Amino acid sequence: MIDKYEDPFVRISTMIGGDEYLKVARSLLKSQDATDEEIASSTGLRINMVRKVLYDLFGKALITGIRVKDEKKGWFVYRWRSRRDEVENFIEGQKKKIRNRLQQRLDYENSSDFYHCGNEDCPRVTFENSLDLFFKCPSCGNVLNLKKNDKSKKAFGYKIDHIKKDMRQV
Repeated sequence: MIDKYEDPFVRISTMIGGDEYLKVARSLLKSQDATDEEIASSTGLRINMVRKVLYDLFGKALITGIRVKDEKKGWFVYRWRSRRDEVENFIEGQKKKIRNRLQQRLDYENSSDFYHCGNEDCPRVTFENSLDLFFKCPSCGNVLNLKKNDKSKKAFGYKIDHIKKDMRQV
């Protein structure tokens, strides 16, 4: 179980992937430059799961791998190390992605008129699609009426402002 006092590297790793990531992240903090076999041994996880986690964290630039020759076996292995200094950059990058997606959605909401039949199970339909459907719901066949989306636009705007404000505070 993770708590709020856990190292930020461990916390973000756990948020990315759950218990396996938690175990691997803790192992990396305990033993810098560990091989995947050593991590598997210390966590009790199967080697293929450890490698999956390591490659994912590596792809997100949260760890680094150094290729060295194993003197006993004679082949190359990777020694893995956490990049705790990259956690903040990773979080900021995720915030930017979320902000951009929310902005795209807000732009879509602002540029379109939506129509709806009033049935909660039925989808909203854009004006162009409503015209093609002769203003009949594609699901239930009821008449489509203009649906205001002011609440959605306000919610997206609020979230975007909140993220922007949060990013300026860092």
